[in-house]
Amino acid sequence: METMKVHTTNYFNTLIEVADDCPLNKAEIPPMKQTGKTVANLHFELLNDSPYKFTSDDVIFSTYAARQDIPEFEWKQERQRFFSKGQACLRSSPLTKRYGWGIHCNEDARVAIYPMESEEYQRLLSDMLLKKVKAMRSKRV
Repeated sequence: METMKVHTTNYFNTLIEVADDCPLNKAEIPPMKQTGKTVANLHFELLNDSPYKFTSDDVIFSTYAARQDIPEFEWKQERQRFFSKGQACLRSSPLTKRYGWGIHCNEDARVAIYPMESEEYQRLLSDMLLKKVKAMRSKRV
């Protein structure tokens, strides 16, 4: 039986910095839409409520599963299928692009968010042992 290649969005010992073109100078909690929770809301809830509990892959997949109404008993199989193709990582999260949150990935690939104006975010930015990657820009240059 052929095994599927598994892709990952996980980073280790990395700070995903707020995008250069983020319109804010202070982090905001993403507002709810009338149509329900957005990707930004789902990412924020998972990461704000449970820092360093989930990996990037967990966040990306559970957001996908919630938006597709995939029942939890199907998650294991669906997750394998989902990650058989490359997926956008948290560098494309609206939290880092639009709402002013940095995402820290620890040595176990577990993630937490920090407001861009916080002391902790500034400390992570100046940590020379931490890899830094910028969030994706919203607009082309």
